[in-house]
Amino acid sequence: MSARATTRRRQLGATMRKLRARAGMTLEDAGHLVGVSKATVSRYETQAGPVKWPIVEALCREYGATDAELKAVVELAKGAKRQGWWNSIADSIPESMNLLLTLEDEAVREDHFNCLYVPGLLQTRAYTEAVQYASEMRLPPEEIERLVDIRMKRQEILDRPKPPHLWAILDESVIRRVVGSRQVMKAQLERLLEANESQHITLQVLPFSKGAHSAAMGSFVIIGGPEPSLDVVYVDTHVGSLFMEQDKELDRYRLAFEYLRAQALDMAASSALIKRVHEEL
Repeated sequence: MSARATTRRRQLGATMRKLRARAGMTLEDAGHLVGVSKATVSRYETQAGPVKWPIVEALCREYGATDAELKAVVELAKGAKRQGWWNSIADSIPESMNLLLTLEDEAVREDHFNCLYVPGLLQTRAYTEAVQYASEMRLPPEEIERLVDIRMKRQEILDRPKPPHLWAILDESVIRRVVGSRQVMKAQLERLLEANESQHITLQVLPFSKGAHSAAMGSFVIIGGPEPSLDVVYVDTHVGSLFMEQDKELDRYRLAFEYLRAQALDMAASSALIKRVHEEL
């Protein structure tokens, strides 16, 4: 998955492919119906160049798109050229981070399961610094601070007039692992308690007492688009970041998240556990 095309352009192409396949049409069939070439339809689906939203709308109507699908796809087409705040530094950050920032900028929700660290969108600066210094020991301090600055900037999506809904499920090890120092960790736990009072943040803790669970494969994020077909799963691994958008992959992680939500403590009990760990520190 390339970060060079905007995520809207990538999502637009993927959605148009799915709609055409659902309608059982070939590229040539679709082009004939709206008066464009087979190559033009293919270009729209493969992100190879600019798009005209009236053609996108016409194609989607021929594919039998629902009103909700049509609205979402046309909005994607109209905003396909929009760039985010990080565009000026895109060439100096890893491509995977460029894509993550783009996905988050356009997300309507994010479902997180974390078994190691607090989600980046909820980290304090001191906690982020401790994580970065532990994970990126070979980088010079100024580069680490730049990465910290980017993570802090990312968090501004939660302050928008219409922020994405963040649903975070934390393994109990996340709130018990002392990152940085006891004082850093206490401040981080206070940040989590504050977050769980927000209308657009849901925070649950999965206690050790639940034993084995459905996400033994590790941490993951489901980044939600305007329609479920635009969702992407993000997994950060030791060998690089993975972005998955196939239906089978999405279904697997969605099901895992549903099981985790059922196994985890509710919001009130989660806050109570976080307060207890805070007092122990």
